[in-house]
Amino acid sequence: MSVLDRDLRVAIVGLGKMGLLHASILSVLPNVQLAAMCEKSSVTRKLWKKLFRGIQIVDDSEKLSDLDLDAVYVTTPIPSHFSIAKTLYTGNMTRNLFVEKTLASNYDEAKELCELADRFGGVNMVGYLRRFAVTFRKAKDLLSEEIAGDVTRFAGYAYSSDFSGMNSSSNTPASRGGVLSDLGCHVIDLATWFFGDLKVDSAKVESITDGCSGDVWHFTVRTPGGLVGDFKASWCMYGYRMPEIGLQISCSKGIIEVNDDFVKLKLNNGRLSTWYRHDLNDTAGFWLGGPEYFREDDFFVKSVRENLYAEPDFNMAAKVDCIIDDVLFRVDKISD
Repeated sequence: MSVLDRDLRVAIVGLGKMGLLHASILSVLPNVQLAAMCEKSSVTRKLWKKLFRGIQIVDDSEKLSDLDLDAVYVTTPIPSHFSIAKTLYTGNMTRNLFVEKTLASNYDEAKELCELADRFGGVNMVGYLRRFAVTFRKAKDLLSEEIAGDVTRFAGYAYSSDFSGMNSSSNTPASRGGVLSDLGCHVIDLATWFFGDLKVDSAKVESITDGCSGDVWHFTVRTPGGLVGDFKASWCMYGYRMPEIGLQISCSKGIIEVNDDFVKLKLNNGRLSTWYRHDLNDTAGFWLGGPEYFREDDFFVKSVRENLYAEPDFNMAAKVDCIIDDVLFRVDKISD
């Protein structure tokens, strides 16, 4: 029976915050059956069994075999993405995979997952949800229409107050892998979406908390065509209770500013236009964590059902891992 003629059977590996969010959205999407969940923690499994009655919950991803799954979401911590995705592919548990950002811990792992995805076919996608935010889509349209002219330079930022004011004795930031993988990856992905391939020119880092996680990053990139961009990522910025991702794009006829909440177009002739989220039909069939999460899951599910190309796919997401590796490499060279 074709997946077009029955409910799509989906499983989730990892029942933390993101796993619960995706599970809740998938539960309300039409023609989708949340068939199984996987979580190592016995305490968490016990809790979710009460919330998701009738759904099989296992403690190892290998136990998802023989469940006739159409797709699997991987929402575990980043260091485990590679091994879990590889197991799902090589164990023939599914051909369709959604992996939360970042795709892997490094570019080598990301490349291998891309090769596996090509070998097994199916639909693959990575959770860079800002591509589904109405403000960034509007900015992308403005660039495509060349309303502000040719892009001459850009700057991106990723800020939060997660560890603002934290002393150097804390090791919590290190457990999350550093701000580049945790938060900065979103603005890197947006920049590759807007401007294409990027190569790192220079990088520097400040460690404010534990001395090794990398809390504030500054780096400069360049496209093959010579366009230069500057980035800053920090989770120690005061005043950002909620994470904020943004870009300022300088063009020959003006400037485009965009973040999670609005888009501003400032032209050199004095024209100023501003679009807020509510001006851009920011709606969703089910609102949880933000409407872009619903649009993201709905898009992936439709892509699987109709065997369509989904983006950002593994190959696109691997470019982000490559840039992060390059930033780390440049800092190492500077330290030498």
